[in-house]
Amino acid sequence: MTSVDLDRGRGLLDRLERYYDAVPRSGARGEDFGPLRLFVREGQGWPFYARPVLGWSGPVSAADVARVRSRQRELGVPESFEWVAETTPGLRAAAERTGLVVHEHPLMVLGSDVSTPLVPVPVVPGLAGSMVVRTVGPDDPVLPSALAVPHLAFADPGTGVGAAGLAELGEAVRKRADDGTVERAAARILAGLTCVAAAVDDGMALCAGQHQPVGAVSEIVGVGTLPTARRRGLALAVTAALIADARSRGVETVFLSAGDDDVARIYARLGFRRVATALIAEPAEPAE
Repeated sequence: MTSVDLDRGRGLLDRLERYYDAVPRSGARGEDFGPLRLFVREGQGWPFYARPVLGWSGPVSAADVARVRSRQRELGVPESFEWVAETTPGLRAAAERTGLVVHEHPLMVLGSDVSTPLVPVPVVPGLAGSMVVRTVGPDDPVLPSALAVPHLAFADPGTGVGAAGLAELGEAVRKRADDGTVERAAARILAGLTCVAAAVDDGMALCAGQHQPVGAVSEIVGVGTLPTARRRGLALAVTAALIADARSRGVETVFLSAGDDDVARIYARLGFRRVATALIAEPAEPAE
């Protein structure tokens, strides 16, 4: 690798670090604990995480991590940390010394020289046959299922066909009907903070995901397929729709964190390339 390539790589990771620091600020405040910054949700919604202070280049100790974890317990939020291994290499050992478990995820970027992918609308046998892949507006009746389906997907991880289907999706939508999730998402869509795209058949989202633009950078997050509809190319089609929307907004850097190497290979088919490793640290799950 040449010095020019290294400089470009550092510039890209610096750009992602600025994004990571900026994107929570639309709904959270930052509390600093030395080298670590905890984002604290203001109002209702999913809790945020802690990550390195923007621009920090010094060491991170287990005591630093422990102080943040104590504050998270005080707030009643998950003891979660997210960072890029190559940017803050010392944080992993510090987190593990406090008992946290660290998970690795391929960090992938779509090059600006890669054309917006054109993915055919998939066909899923046994459904209504009216599949479309599109963005979802704030008043769209599909929005509730587009927000619910990734939760079913992540509860049954992997790329294999699973058991949860339309009945479970309908129940998940009903359970979230009055918790404010849809209203909060609609407000973010209206404000231009979030774009939701979905593969829709007969009025229900079978796969959905989001991107969250900040200036010229956006991260694709939460792409999940109904387990019974997997292995039909729905996630690729939804991701392509999110890329197209991001680029229509002037986004130059589109990136994502893949669940594992198998998922990363799927995204590589769209032109994403691995540039680093995203790390998430959280407490170990209690033994059953």
